[in-house]
Amino acid sequence: MLKQRVWAALVLILAFLAALFYSPPIVWAILMGAIALGAAWEWARLCGLSGLPRGLYALLVVGVIAAFYAVSSALMMQGLWLAALLFWFILAPMWLIKHWTIKHRGFLLFIGLIVLLPTWFAFVWLRDINALLLLFLMGLVWVADSAAYFSGRQWGKHKLAPLISPGKTWEGVVGALVVAILYVGLWRVFAPETVARFSAVSWWGQSLATMLLVAISITGDLFESHLKRVAGMKDSGSLIPGHGGILDRIDSQTSVLPVAMALIYFAGLGT
Repeated sequence: MLKQRVWAALVLILAFLAALFYSPPIVWAILMGAIALGAAWEWARLCGLSGLPRGLYALLVVGVIAAFYAVSSALMMQGLWLAALLFWFILAPMWLIKHWTIKHRGFLLFIGLIVLLPTWFAFVWLRDINALLLLFLMGLVWVADSAAYFSGRQWGKHKLAPLISPGKTWEGVVGALVVAILYVGLWRVFAPETVARFSAVSWWGQSLATMLLVAISITGDLFESHLKRVAGMKDSGSLIPGHGGILDRIDSQTSVLPVAMALIYFAGLGT
């Protein structure tokens, strides 16, 4: 199983890097659309849909993405990024703290749009701003997640969310924060222009922004874990050998990338 996971991860990383740096913008947008389609397919399964309704929902999500992209007015984009901020800063944390077990299918399908629509735009527009910026943000999630896993295994004693994800600990969170700040420090040394687009403030300000995104990353991970538990599922899908489904791989990205893009958008750092 471990060997399968490693090989699958290696193939995915190489394919991602090749597409990120060498594919034309339209090809990248289509690839991200395919990922959104697969994620929506899995989200529909979490909501209890199957067969034709499940496929129609996945197509609906992609259709809404295409419609938003075609119109793409300033007011619509402001509303999109504001919705992402409100969801990940207020609704999702409250959902987890209260342990809501919402099973209203229509509401959950709507939440899927709130999660997946900004994610697609973040993947596409962050890459348009700077491919290294997108890599930096995704790397931040990967580094924090790995650090949380290993520090939690080594020193973890205090459970973070035992009812949702028993393996996560507060010690893991501390490890993630420390390593993430070191990660951003390395980027400040070797690619300061990229980090400036992420946050054009002092080292302390960037460290605070890093800790904020790590916290949002953990929220995204826990949110999907909670939905899977309520739905009685271990994985969102089985597309990726040893890793589960698309949502299992991008759960933290669905929170971090839209929040980062929203902060960049409203701060005017994307120009």
